Amino acid sequence: RRVHGGSTEKNNQIKKVKMGRNAAKRFAQVKKLISKKDVRLKQNKEAMIKKKEIEKKKEKTIKEKTPAHLFFRHNTALGPPYRVLLDTNFINFAIKNKIEVVQGMMDCLFAKCIPCVTECVIGELEKLGKKYRLALRLAKDPRFERFPCLHNGTYADDCLCDLVQKHRCYIVATNDKDLRRRIRKIPGVPIMYVAKHKFSIERLPEANLMAPKDV
Repeated sequence: RRVHGGSTEKNNQIKKVKMGRNAAKRFAQVKKLISKKDVRLKQNKEAMIKKKEIEKKKEKTIKEKTPAHLFFRHNTALGPPYRVLLDTNFINFAIKNKIEVVQGMMDCLFAKCIPCVTECVIGELEKLGKKYRLALRLAKDPRFERFPCLHNGTYADDCLCDLVQKHRCYIVATNDKDLRRRIRKIPGVPIMYVAKHKFSIERLPEANLMAPKDV
């Protein structure tokens, strides 16, 4: 009888311990309440939609006017001597492929070409260090036209895109895929790139390569 009584006491103690643990777990579990500002509520969803609609109305949709010289998609502002804006990687590709920049451009376009470099491009080459000192020396060639930059920073891609959008009388020379994708969206701006150890041109109308005939 004593043995049986002892075992029941032990069982009661184990049950009490278990009950205490369960109570502690229940006490630890706090119910999460949804706040009034929660996006999942219908009222807040409707308010968010209305807010977005108001913001859209406030934003004025400014459409870019296509310049008059882009008649029939032919940029009549382009003509010899061609001014070619050089990107940092285009200069590096020209050196790697052992192409003389001015001569390579003339062989590509069959006309006089003036390479142009912005201060951003020179700034990028200076930041790249000793590895690109030959490209930097080439960018500072006296035959190249140098354009000053009035904006902050030295990110050449944004600088070239802004310059080309304002004045569509340039050819952009680059092998950068992202920059080429951006320039393709700007109508009437040709792209020069290095391919098969020579310079190639993209999107230059045939009308610009030929001299105008007297009618």
